[in-house]
Amino acid sequence: MSLLLNIDTATEAAHVSIARDGIVIEQAINTNQTNHAGFLQVAIKDILNKANVGFTAIDAVAVTIGPGSYTGLRVGLASAKGLCYALNKPLISIGTLAVLAKSALNSSAIISSEVDTLLCPMIDARRMEVFTAVFDHRLCAILPPCALVIDETSFIEMLEKNNIAFFGNGSKKWQDICHHKNAVFIDTDINSIAMSQLAQEKYQNEDFSDLAYTEPSYIKEFYFNTI
Repeated sequence: MSLLLNIDTATEAAHVSIARDGIVIEQAINTNQTNHAGFLQVAIKDILNKANVGFTAIDAVAVTIGPGSYTGLRVGLASAKGLCYALNKPLISIGTLAVLAKSALNSSAIISSEVDTLLCPMIDARRMEVFTAVFDHRLCAILPPCALVIDETSFIEMLEKNNIAFFGNGSKKWQDICHHKNAVFIDTDINSIAMSQLAQEKYQNEDFSDLAYTEPSYIKEFYFNTI
């Protein structure tokens, strides 16, 4: 049995949850991106109290490491590292785009039933640029996480051979210019359930990150939002 603390402050909505064996038992959400730093520590203490769980009972801390908001990533990873160091617990790091893809896979009947449909999460990186990747249904990366300036020719070769589901806040501007018949657009956001499932899988595989050397995956270090 495992008890994991999950932290995600990478995008507009911050999520903190406690999960037992991959099932969320308490969570807190903050939709004010400018206040992720102020929200995080209070939320961690609050959900632990609600779950009647002490800090020492936590088996590991999982955190999204990017891409996403520069400051948000630093806030989340610094807090996760501090807890792991103080409690002598392992650190689990998870890519933001993988969590977004898992969230879409869980929530959309369209793409969960069509195993040949590729998953393309998109996080807005301002103007016509997005942080993106392409995954299959096992969340194996077909296109590794990257920053991409999108135009009418983006993903053309992939779309000629595959159905691709696009989602995330960056997909809205892509939807305006993409008219390919194999493109599907899904309305979904990162959620704590997906985060807890991926964290549990890594915990079971003892796929832990180096506490001293793990850094945020900024991809582009000059991406700020309003935070």
